[in-house]
Amino acid sequence: MSQRPNKLLDRVRDAIQRKHYSYHTERRYVEWIRRFILFHDKKHPKSMGITPYL
Repeated sequence: MSQRPNKLLDRVRDAIQRKHYSYHTERRYVEWIRRFILFHDKKHPKSMGITPYL
């Protein structure tokens, strides 16, 4: 049985915890990312096109 990859927000939490950021910072980062995803109607970044700022 293959293991499913971790979800994005779980991976973000793991990365933040590895860097020993505070719990408050972790919560804020996850909240911001969640709002960003919902603002863009849960589209995958590859389907959103090229960012003009890069």
